[in-house]
Amino acid sequence: MKPQPKLAPALRGTRFGSLLVLGILAPIAGAGAGLLGALFRLALAAADRFRDALIAAAHGHRLLGFLLVVGASAAAVACAAWLVRQFSPDASGSGIPHVEAALSGAVPHAPPSLIPVKFVGGTLAIGAGLALGREGPSVQMGAAISHLLGVVCRLQWPDCRVLLAAGAGAGLATAFNAPIAGAVFVLEELVRRFEAHIAIAALGASAAAIAVARALLGPAPDFAVAPLAYPAVQIWPLFVALGAVAGFLAVLYNAALLGGLAVADRLGGWPAELRGAVIGASVGALGWFLPDLVGGGDAITQHTLTGSAMLAMLPLAFLLRFALGAVSYAAATPGGLFAPLLVLGAQLGLFFGVVCQLALPGAGLDPTAFAVVGMAAFFTGMVQAPVTGIVLVIEMTASVPMLLPMIAACFAAMLVPNLLGAPPIYDALRERTAQITRAADVRGESSR
Repeated sequence: MKPQPKLAPALRGTRFGSLLVLGILAPIAGAGAGLLGALFRLALAAADRFRDALIAAAHGHRLLGFLLVVGASAAAVACAAWLVRQFSPDASGSGIPHVEAALSGAVPHAPPSLIPVKFVGGTLAIGAGLALGREGPSVQMGAAISHLLGVVCRLQWPDCRVLLAAGAGAGLATAFNAPIAGAVFVLEELVRRFEAHIAIAALGASAAAIAVARALLGPAPDFAVAPLAYPAVQIWPLFVALGAVAGFLAVLYNAALLGGLAVADRLGGWPAELRGAVIGASVGALGWFLPDLVGGGDAITQHTLTGSAMLAMLPLAFLLRFALGAVSYAAATPGGLFAPLLVLGAQLGLFFGVVCQLALPGAGLDPTAFAVVGMAAFFTGMVQAPVTGIVLVIEMTASVPMLLPMIAACFAAMLVPNLLGAPPIYDALRERTAQITRAADVRGESSR
């Protein structure tokens, strides 16, 4: 049921009253989202350290160690799947499509019980090595805590809706230490229009979220990148070409994600825990042989941006992460898509830059610049939210000189999927959920 207004009669329903309430509550919601998001990041970092230590120690025991790593990963993912099935089915997957559907009124809002499931389930799944991102859980938890605040304060539905969107943006801001991107994400992706009261709430929530998060995590950008020079205009066509390639590969990646979910749907007779255990065991086996390739992928992206990635291994690493992302998302555990796609974009950009450097030795090309631009381009190809992608990558890397090349690349990365008729990934996921719901309703009607 939509929350009903209980404001003072003089303010109820007025623009002044609405702005005043949002101006007060949005920073409070943002602070809550920032605290949750920061604690989630700390939990994921601890889980990553534990996984790395376990794999390193297990290598001294050969077969027994291999079975231990595989079994631990299978158990963690199965436990995450059980939490979702048992306590909060809406916590499955990224959560961003559910937030968008809730904002449109298509589905009910997630209850507060989603928050611990998303937090613990995401920590288990990503900590086990699944190639999932922290931003999906952070966004959905931010939306859930903001909606709870709106209900407690008994806001009108329009104001509660704005507060929910602002909290979701604060979750994204915290996930990547990117306050501007969090606010832009609300306007470009969640509500898809600009209105003053929405912008005010989004900015207030993101600012408060980052203030809280940086008190716990520190102020440094997520990725350390050496200073980059402004690229010459003459090489901009290379960035456009990179964007076109990124856009095409993003379409393939979206198809792989949806294909993985379709395969999982055909295994509907399998318990969610069994499916999670099988996927977890597979990821654990990969982690035994290639521990640096599993998990959310921040370390991979950092190595790629600093040039410490093994260039000869880049194509193989890209293909493995490409497949791992689709398999991981099919587990239906809490986890997002942004961080894994940024890995793919950085790897693609670095490889493209190295190839261009070899082909044009006198052009003075910097492959790292292509890696940074590739992140924004791949994001744009998948999500089709170019402004969010550009701002997000600039904030994460502090690479302002790459702004214009990013715009050129994202132009092509946005053009290619639209020419191919490929929808944004979150639109496709939302439509998939709607189809499943309609099919279930039809089966329910036919059984009566």
